[in-house]
Amino acid sequence: MSSSHYQKLLYNLEELNLHHMREYVPNYIDVAHKNEISLTEALLELTKKELEYKNHEKVERVIKRAHFPKRTSLEEFDFSFQPSINKKEILDLKHMAFMEKKENLVFIGSPGVGKTHLVIALGIEACHQDYRTLFISCHELLLRLRSAFEKGTEERVLKRYARYDLLIIDEIGYLPIQKVEADLFFQLMTMRYEKKSTIITTNIVLSRWGELFQNSEIAAAILDRLVHHVKVFKITGKSYRMKNKS
Repeated sequence: MSSSHYQKLLYNLEELNLHHMREYVPNYIDVAHKNEISLTEALLELTKKELEYKNHEKVERVIKRAHFPKRTSLEEFDFSFQPSINKKEILDLKHMAFMEKKENLVFIGSPGVGKTHLVIALGIEACHQDYRTLFISCHELLLRLRSAFEKGTEERVLKRYARYDLLIIDEIGYLPIQKVEADLFFQLMTMRYEKKSTIITTNIVLSRWGELFQNSEIAAAILDRLVHHVKVFKITGKSYRMKNKS
C-alpha cells in the first residue's frame, strides 16, 4: 500500500468515526503483509475491535445516565462479613431473571451493612445488559415529585420515572414522608406495577411502613403493589464502616 493510500485510509476511518479501528490498522496491515492472516481475517478482527469499543462506550453512557453515586461490583462485596446474605442467591440476580419477570427487590438492614453497594452493583449489571436504569435516593425522588406536584407537572414527571426498566430507590425510611409525597409515591408504584422492576433499600422493616408513610392505608396500598412480586433480602450483620475498627 502506497503512503498516500495509507494516509487516505486513516483519514477515511477518522471521518467515519471508526477511531478504534484506525488505531489498530497499522498492526493488522503489517500482519497481513507478512501473510500471517488473510485480508478478510484482518478486516474481521478490525471490525470486531471497533464493535467492542462502541459497545463499551454505549454502556458507559448508559451507566453515566443512571446517576450512580459510585461504582461497585458484586465481586467486591465481602459476603464473609455478612453471613446473613445468601451469596448464591445474590449472584444469581446478575442474570436479571427478576427483570424479565417484572419482580421487585427490597434490601432491608441497618445503615452501613452493604445495601447500597449491592443495589448499585446490580444496577450497573443491568446497564451492561441494556436495561434503562436510574439510581435515586428516596429523599431526592420525593423532592422532585413534590416540586412537580406544586408546578402541576406531576403527571409528566411520574411517567418519566415509570418508564425506566429498573428504578433503584435508595434509603427509604431515613426521613419522614408527608401525605402528598406518599400519594405521589403510591402513584409511581402503581404505574410501575407488573410492568417494570424496582429495587428499594430501607432501614425500616415492611411491617412498620405505616409509621414511615404516616398513613397505614397508603402504606398498605404501596406494599400491596411492591411486594406482590418481590424478593426480600434482610441483612442483619454489622456495619462495614466499623469493620476495621476495634
